[in-house]
Amino acid sequence: MGGRGMPVKPVDMSRFRVLDLSQNFSVDSPPFAFYEGPTIKWVKKMAFEGVNAQLISSTNHIATHLDSPLHFNDPGPDVAGIPLDDLFGPACVVDLSQFGVGDYDIYGPKHFELWERKHKTRIRRGDILVIHTGYHHYYNEDWYKVRNREQPNLPRAFLKHPGPQLEFCDWVMDRGIRWMAIDAISTDHPFNTNIRRARPDLVPEVEKKIGMSIDEAFPWPRAYQATHTYLFPKGVFHVENVGGMIDEVLDMRVWFGAFPFRFKGGEAAFCRCFAFVQK
Repeated sequence: MGGRGMPVKPVDMSRFRVLDLSQNFSVDSPPFAFYEGPTIKWVKKMAFEGVNAQLISSTNHIATHLDSPLHFNDPGPDVAGIPLDDLFGPACVVDLSQFGVGDYDIYGPKHFELWERKHKTRIRRGDILVIHTGYHHYYNEDWYKVRNREQPNLPRAFLKHPGPQLEFCDWVMDRGIRWMAIDAISTDHPFNTNIRRARPDLVPEVEKKIGMSIDEAFPWPRAYQATHTYLFPKGVFHVENVGGMIDEVLDMRVWFGAFPFRFKGGEAAFCRCFAFVQK
C-alpha cells in the first residue's frame, strides 16, 4: 500500500528520460545581496585519516533552492511541512525569451496567455509553472551548455533579469498555479528586492528601460517582493535558480519535481530539480 492508504502502481521508468534542471553548488556559488556565501573546508583527508570529509557553512538562498512559505510567512509551513505530493506534478515550461523579454523587463499575465495561444497549450489549474528567462546562462555555476554562446556574467544574472509586478501574483492565484520555479536568481524583479538598496546607482537605468519610476512599478511596502510576501501566505512557494538542462524542455508539458532534504524548521533548502519526459 502507498501513502494515504492508496495502492502503489509500478511505473516503467525506462519509458522516461530524466533531465536535471539544477545548477551546481560549490564554494564559488554566489550569495544574494546582503547574504553570506558558502564556506566549505576539508576536516578529514584520505592521506591522514583514511577518509575524506567536509564541513559546509552557508545561508540557504544559494544555487538551486526552494523557498518555503516560512521564508516570508510565519508559521509557514517550513520545508519539511510541504507534502511530497505537492513537490512533484505536471508542469508547463514557459520560455519568455521568445517574446523579447530581456534586461530589467517586466513580464506579466499577457506573456503567459500569449504563450498559451502560440503553443496551443493550456496552463491548467494545479500545474507547476516553470519560467525560463534564459538568465541561467549568465550564472557562474551553469554546467550544461546547449548553445554554448553565453559566458558567465554575474552582474547581469543578479541585477538585470526580468521580473513581475503584483498583478502577476493575482493571476497566479486566479489560474490556480500550484507553485513556481524560475531560472533566475529571484522570482521577483531584482529592483523589487534588496538589490534596490544595494545598487541605487542603477535605478535611473532601470526606470528608463521600464518606462516608469521604481516606486510606480513596485510600490513599497504593498508590492515589495510580491511573489514572496503576497503568495507565500496563500501557500504558493517557489524554487529559484533552476537551470541545467532546462533548454531541452522549453515550451513543453513535463512532469517536474523539486526535492529538498527534509528540513524541520527550514525556511529554505538546497534542492535538486528534475523534469521527467516520456521518450
